Amino acid sequence: MQTDSSRKRGAESRTGGSVSPYRYPDGFWEGVPVGLGYFLVSFGFGITAVGQGLRFLEALLISMTNMTSAGQVAGVTVMMTAGTILEMILTQLVINARYSLMGISLTQKLDSHCSTPRRLLMSFGITDEIYALAVSKPCPVGPSYFYGLMTAPYLGWTLGTLFGALAGQVFPENVRMAFGIMIFAMFIAIILPPMRRDRGILLTVFLAAALSCLVAFLPALRFISEGFSIILCAVVAAAAMAFFKPLPALKDEEGGREE
Repeated sequence: MQTDSSRKRGAESRTGGSVSPYRYPDGFWEGVPVGLGYFLVSFGFGITAVGQGLRFLEALLISMTNMTSAGQVAGVTVMMTAGTILEMILTQLVINARYSLMGISLTQKLDSHCSTPRRLLMSFGITDEIYALAVSKPCPVGPSYFYGLMTAPYLGWTLGTLFGALAGQVFPENVRMAFGIMIFAMFIAIILPPMRRDRGILLTVFLAAALSCLVAFLPALRFISEGFSIILCAVVAAAAMAFFKPLPALKDEEGGREE
């Protein structure tokens, strides 16, 4: 089996390093573990969506056209509370803005076969895990590899939602509630490791949670809808901690220049 370094040398000798040595099967098998994880998480999303009033086909359609766990949960909340289009747009912008940055970063890794239509299709599959796998490759990545990398996660996310939504229509309410916390447990699992390492992240999480409690329980703030509550709490907490506890300046490795 070829290693990444041997593939890189072979690709560079044939094409000057402009064409990816990775193919669809390489991406597919690397994406299988991600797909299995997505199946479990989206199972919880399917149950949560049905529990909030969506039909299983509606929940399935959402997951077939999106791959954003937090964005979908927040989007369903906005829809089921009769939120406005502006709330939906701003909520998705705040939650999913990082994908734009990932896409910009990923363009530095793409090979010469990535035309604009292909890039648009590839952008649909940019998630945290898929991006991490693609950007970590030592060689350029191309459409074929990225399509393979997207396949198993997309199938896992879609099928997990389908089975979760169907189960949500069959299981009794207490079982649905138990399964419904799966996706929120995933969110907690995501933030716990960095919270342990960085006190700034810990304070940001607690500040956002405190603001959310204030909006939920103070009668004077009841006029704020759930969609705008997500936006305000996230933006205010992040802005406050960026001001009071900014990240330390990075130093240029060669010249020691701070950035």
